[in-house]
Amino acid sequence: MSTFEEVFGTTPDGAWRAPGRVNLIGEHTDYNDGLVLPIALPNQISVTASAREDGIVAVSSNGQDAVVEFALDSLRPGSVTDWATYPAGMAWILRESGYPIGGANLFVDSDLPTGAGLSSSAALLCATGVALLGLRGIEVDPAEVARLAQKAENQYVGAPVGLMDQMASMCCTAGHALYFDIRAMSTTQIPFDPEADGLTLLVIDVKAPHRHVDGEYAARRKSCENAAELLGVPALRSIAFEELDAALAKLPEDVDRRRVRHVVTEIRRVEDAVALMHAGRLRDVGPLFTASHASLRDDFEITVPELDVAVDTALSAGALGARMTGGGFGGCIIALVETSEADKTFTAIEKAFADNGFRAPTSLAATPSAGASKLH
Repeated sequence: MSTFEEVFGTTPDGAWRAPGRVNLIGEHTDYNDGLVLPIALPNQISVTASAREDGIVAVSSNGQDAVVEFALDSLRPGSVTDWATYPAGMAWILRESGYPIGGANLFVDSDLPTGAGLSSSAALLCATGVALLGLRGIEVDPAEVARLAQKAENQYVGAPVGLMDQMASMCCTAGHALYFDIRAMSTTQIPFDPEADGLTLLVIDVKAPHRHVDGEYAARRKSCENAAELLGVPALRSIAFEELDAALAKLPEDVDRRRVRHVVTEIRRVEDAVALMHAGRLRDVGPLFTASHASLRDDFEITVPELDVAVDTALSAGALGARMTGGGFGGCIIALVETSEADKTFTAIEKAFADNGFRAPTSLAATPSAGASKLH
């Protein structure tokens, strides 16, 4: 394992961190102007950094022998490739937005599982952003850093992502979920502290390879957009839950009806979850998780056998609720369990995966954590 000093031969000026996230509920409502409810994880990406005055940014990471260097003045989309695209993209958008960042040595470390759908890309962008700004003493509102990180991923990396992951990484607080209203662009901190109620939020990485993700995501987004156009609304958020049946009756295609039903009912589940959390009834949130998974499986059709087996096994083992989290077609599930039952639940999932010939899953306990900050 490398260190900053070993790679760059100098002492760092500081270190900054940004966490990964899981979304408790609200999947695939973000591009429909909907509602999401993520928490930040204790797992994070850290960037140890020192300033340099030659306009060069040098980036390396733990486990990487190579150092990638690029000049700030010559940064353009496509000019840096591979994993360094992300720190380069954040440096580019900060400069494009008028922030007077300078050259830097950046050393990236992470305890976020890769490929698990826990927003490692957003965490890397946000950690890079707070490090580059922090080195120069530039204070920027966390939500603005999140918006810049999204722009970097959209315009530099070329990924058409929404804003939820970056907002979670920057704006979450410990012991809370972030209620993010996409249409209003507003956030509210919702009390969510399972440990205090004797509960554990298990995150299970099912280790399933993502299958046909890009085309499938695009097809679902297109279906939602087509349905909104047929219904004469700017986005599916405009359809009230009470008007759902009437809206579905206007759609000629069954696929479109199922996609719309998921989005509208998922938005209602977010609202119900927030009300229960405010009332301190965390155990009653569990059935909403389970209903969300059924909708994602049957109406949105983005689960895979590993996700379904993990959810069904967790419920059979006594979980209060369980669902896939993230974009689907692989990634993770979350399960709300009594803390005394957490080990038993994961052991049951391990056995079920072995019985089905799946790769061995891994788990972590998702303590609702704080957003990006300086480490030292």
